Amino acid sequence: MKMKASSNHGLRTKSSQRWRLLQLVTAAVLMNISASVNAQDWPFELWHDGKIVLLDGDTLKGPVKYDLSQDILQLNLNNKIEAYSARKVLFFEIFDITVHRYRQFFALPFTSPAGYRAPVFFELLEEGKMTLLAREALESKSYSSPYYYGGSYSRLVLVYKYFFLNDDGSIEPFTGSKNDLLDKMGKQAPDVEKFIKDNRLKYDDKYDFTKIVAYYNSLHGT
Repeated sequence: MKMKASSNHGLRTKSSQRWRLLQLVTAAVLMNISASVNAQDWPFELWHDGKIVLLDGDTLKGPVKYDLSQDILQLNLNNKIEAYSARKVLFFEIFDITVHRYRQFFALPFTSPAGYRAPVFFELLEEGKMTLLAREALESKSYSSPYYYGGSYSRLVLVYKYFFLNDDGSIEPFTGSKNDLLDKMGKQAPDVEKFIKDNRLKYDDKYDFTKIVAYYNSLHGT
């Protein structure tokens, strides 16, 4: 009987050791994934084929790199880098190699929360009865995991802030509330809500949100 108890104890010990080993291996995998994600090339770090239209009407073509945090564009002209602020640019377009899509940006006057008004780059996602704009930024987000040392880990993710361009030219930040969005859509809200549900669209996904606004505009024939 003592030998049996000793044997069971040994099995429990080995099982515990294996479970701990599994935890360590999983944590290592998660760390590698997190490091890989954080080390990826963000779209604003890359050069994209594009064109810039300046306020004076000149159109420039070549590799373009943008920085929305500083509202600065860089253009590689024959291996010479030229920089342009949002004050000098009307519009620019790139073919974003990270998503394999063309993206369009406009320099629009925007009043910051501090009351400072200046041209700012906004990406145009959808234009019509409702015009949807966006700006991107990096944020550090935390994730929970029972296999990770300390129970959680963090990594950088690309996030989007959304805005609406009103008829009077003012730019209104989107609150992120589904109810606020549907309130803006008035009588079309029930149809839009059904469209969202039927297609399983998400408000926090850039391209899903664009589809939602595009559908609303289609109800107005725009």
